[in-house]
Amino acid sequence: MEINLSPKLAKKVYGGDGGSYFAWSPSELPMLREGNIGAAKLALEKNGFALPKYSDSAQVAYVLQGTGVVGIVLPEKEEKVLPVKKGDAIALPFGVVTWWYNKEDTEFVVLFLGDTSKAHKRGEFTDFYLNGSNGIFTGFSTEFVGRAWDLEEDVVKTLVSKQSGKGIVQVSGANLPEPKKEHRDGMTLNCEEAPLDVDIKNGGRVVVLNTKNLPLVGEVGLGADLVRLDGSAMCSPGFSCDSALQVTYIVRGSGRVQVVGVDGKRVLETTIKAGNLFIVPRFFVVSKIADPEGLEWFSIITTPNPIFTHLAGSIGVWKALSPQVLEAAFNVDSATEKLFRSKRTSDAIFFPPPN
Repeated sequence: MEINLSPKLAKKVYGGDGGSYFAWSPSELPMLREGNIGAAKLALEKNGFALPKYSDSAQVAYVLQGTGVVGIVLPEKEEKVLPVKKGDAIALPFGVVTWWYNKEDTEFVVLFLGDTSKAHKRGEFTDFYLNGSNGIFTGFSTEFVGRAWDLEEDVVKTLVSKQSGKGIVQVSGANLPEPKKEHRDGMTLNCEEAPLDVDIKNGGRVVVLNTKNLPLVGEVGLGADLVRLDGSAMCSPGFSCDSALQVTYIVRGSGRVQVVGVDGKRVLETTIKAGNLFIVPRFFVVSKIADPEGLEWFSIITTPNPIFTHLAGSIGVWKALSPQVLEAAFNVDSATEKLFRSKRTSDAIFFPPPN
């Protein structure tokens, strides 16, 4: 059965004066369900407050725009309140409770990508709010809540019903905790400021998020990377050789992408732009070429320490194969094989535009 791999934009699920929550649906992007991947975005306006919640999926959050505050409570741990900004990646394991707040004029936007293999619905996140009109405790009787919290019935009714908002509210003048920079340690990594794993002049740059620079991703079970491709540059054709899926969100710019699968069939050829999300199936080969303004994307890979095989450049598998094998495989003479081997001799996965 053929699966539609076309990139999609997120659609609004709910929201109000404080901001909005968007998600990608498996009905429009079937690879979400096939790959057990969830994807969503949170956009908070000034004084927007995303109420405390936990999810049925481990996730990696990535700040796409603005600055804000996130409160994080790991199971049986004290609350950490982090200042976060554009480029920050945050690992959110199972059971973590989070809240998000934007006190600035600029919209604060966060991307969430995660594993839904243990979720209630494959390809979707289900969130459980602690407060609000859809909060967990609206479902319990006053008696149960009163005994759990050791409070009188009238106080319980106030606590449970006073917050009439759902998911996201606006809290002008709220006295929320001040973030602490030291709480960032071990919880987040700024992919725009971290040491580069790949840096090719006029080609592109990569920062890889893994258990070495953010150990908490080991608990999430996902790796990630931020790739910035210069104008008209190309990203080498390659595939994940450890059976991982690649889930890619276009952060900035535009370009073209091709994906090739079984029996050399091109299964995707399209233009990609900011806001698009698409998924590359296991072992399928993908390559991208940026438009003149460049192309930037953030991806998760469904393993905490991904390994890729490239099919071009000096680190590509072609250069590792012996000349005799290439002559036989391509059915060409030695002169053609030598010409092929002489190209792309640099240690690169990004190729600048031709002169």
